[in-house]
Amino acid sequence: MTTDSTDAPPTDEAAVRAETVRRLERAMGSLGTAAVARMEQRLSWFRSMSAEDRSWVGLVAQSGVAAFVDWFKHPDRGRPAIAVEVFGTAPRELTRSVSLQQTVEMVRVVIDVVESRVTELAAPGGEQQLREAMLRYSREVAFSTARVYARAAEARGAWDARLEALIVDALLHGDREEGLQTWGASLGWSRTPVIAIAGLLGDQDAEEVLADLRARARRSGHDVLAGVQGERVVVVVGVNDQTTPDPMAAATPLAGLFGPGAVVVGPPVSDLRAASRSARAAVDGLRAAPGWPDAPRPVAAEDLLPERALDGDRDARRRLVEEVYLPLRDAGTPLLDTLAVYLEHASSLESTARMLFVHPNTVRYRLSRVAELTGFAPADGRGSFVLRIALTLGRLAERG
Repeated sequence: MTTDSTDAPPTDEAAVRAETVRRLERAMGSLGTAAVARMEQRLSWFRSMSAEDRSWVGLVAQSGVAAFVDWFKHPDRGRPAIAVEVFGTAPRELTRSVSLQQTVEMVRVVIDVVESRVTELAAPGGEQQLREAMLRYSREVAFSTARVYARAAEARGAWDARLEALIVDALLHGDREEGLQTWGASLGWSRTPVIAIAGLLGDQDAEEVLADLRARARRSGHDVLAGVQGERVVVVVGVNDQTTPDPMAAATPLAGLFGPGAVVVGPPVSDLRAASRSARAAVDGLRAAPGWPDAPRPVAAEDLLPERALDGDRDARRRLVEEVYLPLRDAGTPLLDTLAVYLEHASSLESTARMLFVHPNTVRYRLSRVAELTGFAPADGRGSFVLRIALTLGRLAERG
């Protein structure tokens, strides 16, 4: 009785490998199918993926098996080019759908499927040879996986940084506002209200400062965009109002990361599209901040209206006239006259009363009305300064 040569046990290592390769090639399709079925069974995240992403993962698994068989068939090639042969089949977006940890789990499943069939797949006497090859291959897959995700993260980080810089530039220049929401969405932006913060870089490293600002803001649950323009750092924060109901409070932990000098916070706005108003106010406030060296840090851009007005900020001038001067004027001449005399006579109740021929209590009452209408107390040093600037600007606006 004769024996079929294809069923006879191989007699040397090369022959054993050749027979194992033949068995692997016959089983490639079933191995890939079994790997996908095992993923469906063991990996909950795989079951919850979209059909398209599952199909791409399945293709990666099939490619991994095929690449292993080809590499096992040609051991003289050295290290396998796994990044191209396996991961090159999937779109770049897959690295966003599947995390590094999930990819490691997927590789383990594929290896487990092959290992469970070593006795069937290996030629007689070739079991150890196949196991050692699988061990080496799985190690190369692990290294290649890490490299693929590292490159994707690096590319994503570089793209995010460029996009952030573009958004910050658009906000400051007030153009391309129709695209801001789309750009923000691509960065995962969802929080409101939105504030802008401006400060100086100083002698710090720009990339380190931006990284620290982003990390600290995100630890508090805020969305954040940051960019450097020369010596100026501008940060746009989507405030998590569940943890930080006061938008100004979101800026306080970030202030210490800026360089020396003022840190100015723009007014809160409803969304990213409207953030240009907050960003421009913050930058205008930063430019005018040297006029108030004792300002708190951070300081609201709204609190720098007089310095901004003196620095030529038209919006600040308009707001001081509309929000301070006009309410006083519309309330009647006695309030304006009383305030003007009070400011001119060193904030003295008695001197003001004598000049106006009224009782000091009348002066006191009128000044309290000024504070109610404007939010600034004439007896307060800072309040009197704001009122004096607003009074002067209002008179200039009404000349002629």
